[in-house]
Amino acid sequence: MTTPTLQQSHGAQFTRIYSYGAARGDLIVPNEELVGPINSSDEWIQQRTGIVTRTRASHDVLAVDLATDAAQEAIAKSGVAPELIDLVIVATISNGRQTPSMAAVVADRVGSNPAAAYDQNAACAGFSYGVTQADALIRSGAAHYALVIGAEKLSDMVDPTDRSISFLLGDGAGAVVIGPSETPGIAAAVWGSDGSRADAVGMNATLADFREGVAEWPTLRQEGQTVFRWAVWDMAKVAKRALEAAGITADDLAAFIPHQANMRIIDEFAKQLKLPESVMIARDIATTGNTSAASIPLATHRLLEEHPELSGGLALQIGFGAGLVFGAQVVVLP
Repeated sequence: MTTPTLQQSHGAQFTRIYSYGAARGDLIVPNEELVGPINSSDEWIQQRTGIVTRTRASHDVLAVDLATDAAQEAIAKSGVAPELIDLVIVATISNGRQTPSMAAVVADRVGSNPAAAYDQNAACAGFSYGVTQADALIRSGAAHYALVIGAEKLSDMVDPTDRSISFLLGDGAGAVVIGPSETPGIAAAVWGSDGSRADAVGMNATLADFREGVAEWPTLRQEGQTVFRWAVWDMAKVAKRALEAAGITADDLAAFIPHQANMRIIDEFAKQLKLPESVMIARDIATTGNTSAASIPLATHRLLEEHPELSGGLALQIGFGAGLVFGAQVVVLP
């Protein structure tokens, strides 16, 4: 008996980002509101992180609500009918429920049923991972149009007395619509992980520990110096590799959009990459805080609002965080 040859799908040769959408928490939280429990000061936080205020969401506003709002803006600006979107990816570490996925709920809310939909956890590299997956799946023919969202409500995962990370974190969501393109709009990704350093950033307990009464509600912690050194030295190398993978140099960039982890890290990145003064650098962290998977699309959305002349230019984006994980690629700004 002869085994039949299976058919395989083939999609678009190239993809691009069509549009961005954003939703920030409805509350503006200045440093002064957080310094008491950590015995610190506004000056200390600004000097160490560059954060002046961060946005957080009210109690009744969930991460999925932020994701929906960002997605609706991105879809409206994309020119793509929601029913044509057949892939929804949500990058998040703060879905309040282990299941169902946030992505399935968002797909239904925005009118994209029955799109394939799933959440993925790559922490602060999650948005970059999502863009990489959407690009590959569209080019393979497994999807035609994709909605990629980074969405976080990190204020649910904060211990206000923790000095390692709590004062950094904010809430928000950023979304993009990705689809076919006549020319390359998303370059090859440089992505990976280092699980040997998994303890550098993560939760301080499990849900099972909490259920059994051996731990308080799990919250985020980090080893600040370990993460800082890794981000500054190792991630600068990843950023350079992403430029090489795209076949360009720093002089070709219009914008640099790193994960909004710390202003000092962003400044050090700029030095190591030898970015020319003409390159716009996203510094959304000053007023939004660190929003993990949402930080890159939120920062890009703001940069495009403030500098529409960047449209059509090249941007290097790089995410890095708990795992440890990292992801970077060059994209054409819509």
